[in-house]
Amino acid sequence: MTYLHFKALHIIFVVSWFAGLFYMPRLFVYHTEAKDKPNPEREILFAQFTKMEKLLWNAIMTPASWLALLFGSIMLYITPAWLEQGWMQLKLLFVLGLLGYHFFTGKILKELSQGKFRFSSSQLRLFNEVATIFLFSIVFLVVLKNTVDWLWGVLGLIIFAVLIMTAVKIVKRVRDKN
Repeated sequence: MTYLHFKALHIIFVVSWFAGLFYMPRLFVYHTEAKDKPNPEREILFAQFTKMEKLLWNAIMTPASWLALLFGSIMLYITPAWLEQGWMQLKLLFVLGLLGYHFFTGKILKELSQGKFRFSSSQLRLFNEVATIFLFSIVFLVVLKNTVDWLWGVLGLIIFAVLIMTAVKIVKRVRDKN
């Protein structure tokens, strides 16, 4: 296999991983909102959301994360000089942050499966946007590499995060009024 094969596989599994990272917190929102439903609807929804969450975690998110990391590591093995470049070092920091997000998502999954609701649906909606911030950060960093002005990049990321959080709060207010 060539470098481009590993790059293609890395991209495919990153996309798969992010699909799970985007969908899992949305399931958490629905799971949390189901606790306000009357029985037997609540119990049926809890069982269904628990099943969907575990399947997403075990069949998509975890394997995709490991394969994305594997193929990314192979690319770094083929091109070790990238480890000396600032953009790659920052990307790897974001990947560590993404792994932290992934494992925290797993912790929430475990808590919900045990009937522990530590977060409100509004908090989980905000949590859902964290993966988007990681995605934007990593993609722009990889595409722009050294042409990124770090100060403007960080400022842009903060503005983007504030806009996303504001949009989530506005949508919640509109939903609550209806």
